[in-house]
Amino acid sequence: MRLFLAIIPDNGIKDELCFIQKRLQLLGVKAAYTPRENMHLTLTFIGEYNDPDLISQVLGQITFESVRLVIDGFGCFGDTFWVGIKEDKGLEANVRRIRKALADGGIPFDKKKFMPHMTIARRMEYEKGIPADTPFPAGMDVEYISLMRSDRGKSRMIYTVVDEYGIGPQ
Repeated sequence: MRLFLAIIPDNGIKDELCFIQKRLQLLGVKAAYTPRENMHLTLTFIGEYNDPDLISQVLGQITFESVRLVIDGFGCFGDTFWVGIKEDKGLEANVRRIRKALADGGIPFDKKKFMPHMTIARRMEYEKGIPADTPFPAGMDVEYISLMRSDRGKSRMIYTVVDEYGIGPQ
């Protein structure tokens, strides 16, 4: 089972991300655009792991801090185009808590430095560079963190929520 922990954006943020995708398409950018239903902010990638119940048990012990998720800026990793997330101390603290709990529980995870972003296009082909302006600063108060399962579908990845963990004042 391929697993990761993520925040699923609300419709306001998804609308803005889809608007950005449409702008890129109108500029002639060819890419594999992230489907609306797959838009997310990965907090920690676990990878192949077959005991989601243990993950739920470990993460169920954490008290998560409040988070305000606000999109902010653009960037690329090679041919992957993403929209950035404004710095939020609660978000950073929650990622540290998740990673500590997973490590303490003996659950393996990708230890790459956390860089908050949402991928909106892969395999991008465009010679003129990325847009220089900034996205509309859509934002949301995060209510939960989701444990997600990733399965390869016929033509795209299919993400399914396995469990959710409440966030903010309880």
